[in-house]
Amino acid sequence: MRLIFHGIVNTSSDTIAAISTAPGEAGIAIVRVSGPASLDIADRIFKGNAPLPSKRPAGTFVHGFVGTSGDGNTADLDEVILLIYRAPRSYTREDVVEFQGHGGRACAKRVLRMVLEAGARPAEPGEFTKRAFLNGRIDLLQAEAVADLISARSDRAASAAVEQLEGRLSDSISNIYEFMVNAAADLEASLDFPEEDLPPALIQGASEQIDFAGKRLGELLATWGEGRLLREGALVVISGKPNVGKSTLLNCLLETRRAIVTDEPGTTRDTIEEEFILEGVPLRLVDTAGLRESENIVEREGVQRAQALIKKADLNLMMFDSSTRLECDDLSRLKLSNPEECIIVLNKSDLGHKIDAKDFDGFSTVSCSLLNGTGITEMKSAIAEKLGIRDFGAPHAAISERHRHIIQEALGKLNEVSKVLSPDSEELLVPVISTLRSAIEALGTITGKNYDNSLLDNIFRRFCIGK
Repeated sequence: MRLIFHGIVNTSSDTIAAISTAPGEAGIAIVRVSGPASLDIADRIFKGNAPLPSKRPAGTFVHGFVGTSGDGNTADLDEVILLIYRAPRSYTREDVVEFQGHGGRACAKRVLRMVLEAGARPAEPGEFTKRAFLNGRIDLLQAEAVADLISARSDRAASAAVEQLEGRLSDSISNIYEFMVNAAADLEASLDFPEEDLPPALIQGASEQIDFAGKRLGELLATWGEGRLLREGALVVISGKPNVGKSTLLNCLLETRRAIVTDEPGTTRDTIEEEFILEGVPLRLVDTAGLRESENIVEREGVQRAQALIKKADLNLMMFDSSTRLECDDLSRLKLSNPEECIIVLNKSDLGHKIDAKDFDGFSTVSCSLLNGTGITEMKSAIAEKLGIRDFGAPHAAISERHRHIIQEALGKLNEVSKVLSPDSEELLVPVISTLRSAIEALGTITGKNYDNSLLDNIFRRFCIGK
């Protein structure tokens, strides 16, 4: 593992370049260049008023053209604004130039091709942010926050990512890390004392620091559920027999006519998935084929897909026609369902009630008439409560799946230490210190205090090229 300290690290002698804006028609496209040859490349391909880009100060914006010359002929590829950043005051802490040209695939690709021909190489996914981390501008948590912010699907998710980017989660982890390091230092110092002279307060103080670190790690671990929902969204499946109103419910929640609705049972034969933001949390809302036996190959395949999705769902909106009685297959489905992951939706309440909430003991139920537009507010409230969204409070940085595994590992080792650490267990101090140091090393991989190349590869491969 490699220790990282904030400061400039010469990570590479090469210069990288990439298009940093999304493809397609737009007002502006940005080609970003980072590395020691950035300004020399700009000198070679940028044509504007003197002086040359390499002679200009940091923070300069220059109007001009990107072009080629040869055989006495000059060809301008695009009109651009050149932005100049000098190390260490740039995103990567290297010399950086950006060419802001016209949007569209052709223009940006032409500029990038010229930059590469002038000496840069294509950037790998996330390589600009990777260099920012390696050069000490940000830690690994903040680097991950960049990817989370780019991929945020709701305001709440974006706010949580910004808080992480600002270093709130990093500060919490670093604080816990310091408590663990101090505890380890105290325990190691106690090894220098003869057994009869060992100050009891030394071990007691280390024990208290370990307990505090464990408590704080537990609090961070509790944020994982919220982080998972914000980053990945929740899979919410609408299931039930044909013609109970599944597609109508999808349309009502989305407030648009996304699914075809007819009186003919079996209209939906495949899954229809749409994103739906509920109280700042993205939901993957899926309308499924009606659950029934069928001789039709297409409909049978749709039913199988529906059943597979129900098993994977975070929440199953199980719909029934409240004007008809429960049948044997309905009761069988209820027995196989987990009340913690299911809401019973009793539709068509305007047609009467042959079933109601008391027939679904242990399940959360919502009565509605989608035809009349009643019950939708109650439905959204029930979904938010069942998914735990109401408990989230204000948006805040929450740990990811990677962080969860590391914290669980560190917390497990701290618990091992706490079980045996006492003033009467001097003979166990060496293995205790070893276990504590192992917990410290594990926790250090969250912020990047220590890391290896495989860890960085796993993190940055999910970034887009150009960031």
